[in-house]
Amino acid sequence: MGLNKKQIISWTLFDFANSSYSAVIAAVIFPVYYTNVIVGNEAGLGDVWWGRAISLSMAIVAVSSPFLGGIADIGGLRKRFLFLYTALSVLAIQSLSVLERGMVVEGFLLIVLANLGMEGGLVFYNAFLPRIAPSEYQGRVSAWGYMVGYAGSIASLMLALALIQRGHGAWTWTMVAVFFSICSIPAFLFLPGDAGEREPLLRCALKGFRQALGALREIVRRREPGKFLISYLIYEDGVSTVIVFSSIFAATTLGFQPRELIFLYLAVQATALAGSLVMAKPIDSWGPKKVVMLSLALWTSVAVAAFFVYSKHHFWFIATFAGLGLGTVQAASRAFYSQFVPAGKEAEYFGIYSLVGKSSAIIGPIVFGYVSSTFQNQRPAILSVAGFFLIGLMILFFVKGGGPNIQKK
Repeated sequence: MGLNKKQIISWTLFDFANSSYSAVIAAVIFPVYYTNVIVGNEAGLGDVWWGRAISLSMAIVAVSSPFLGGIADIGGLRKRFLFLYTALSVLAIQSLSVLERGMVVEGFLLIVLANLGMEGGLVFYNAFLPRIAPSEYQGRVSAWGYMVGYAGSIASLMLALALIQRGHGAWTWTMVAVFFSICSIPAFLFLPGDAGEREPLLRCALKGFRQALGALREIVRRREPGKFLISYLIYEDGVSTVIVFSSIFAATTLGFQPRELIFLYLAVQATALAGSLVMAKPIDSWGPKKVVMLSLALWTSVAVAAFFVYSKHHFWFIATFAGLGLGTVQAASRAFYSQFVPAGKEAEYFGIYSLVGKSSAIIGPIVFGYVSSTFQNQRPAILSVAGFFLIGLMILFFVKGGGPNIQKK
């Protein structure tokens, strides 16, 4: 099986598109705006509300994704579901423009919908990977997606910075909605089309439900994919928590201003892009397991170091160093899991993968928010993240598999 360059490029461009949401809405600008301006974060209350919003949206995705994945496999609805979730996210992002100080609940509901659309769509996006890339290229294609995604983060943040510097910060959310929608168009045009039994939706839903349960039982019976998913559940909790709270920590504890946050995140995305580029082939040649373990060791060190940081300059160094492992751990995890996926069950299995990944994002943000609020200090909360990486690393050590995708000659 050769590479279909048009499909590969369109698949990676969807990562370019949705990274505008990940960077501006989920990670850098909107979290600080919501926690500090809409809610107020003097006593950690903004952290609590932001953690609730992320956790609720992830819980909905976690519960629904295995069953929707089964429906997508049977009814041939992958691309349509991807489109519907993307449309939901884009509309919710645009609606953020109506928020004003004190509109805590409205902002909460809109970010739940925006995050639900974004994260729910990734179930179907990830399921295209085994369809568009042969096994010996899946690690590299996965890393290429993240690499192009980081380029999208950089581009969208540069646009956001330009709007803020010119006094048009209110247009930032509209910019993201337009960026996300336009740049995702190639995926809907060129990714493999929907194909299935074309049965009524209710029948597909019932079959999807049964198949999702069957896939879950199969994963448990095979043991190794189950052990991998337990490890992934724990360490991805740390990754998700860092992504959604790093800018809030930098702004609240270290006093970073919006312009400084954007430049910091640009630097992180640049090192993440470099890390994804450098580690793309090693994911296949070394094996994804080895790459994930190295990345988790790096992130454990970073989380511990962040606890002791009081200087912006030191945090700059730690954050940019952490970026080297950001895309690598996610790309390698996706490639590792792909080795366990049987042909024809991609959406079912990636529905379970999403269930586990999104379940992890339920716990971490809540823990961070309440630890921060209890101690009225974010340092104990950031230190707790290191535990997720370390425990996940120890469990992963005992998972069989994750070897090289490229066979030595």
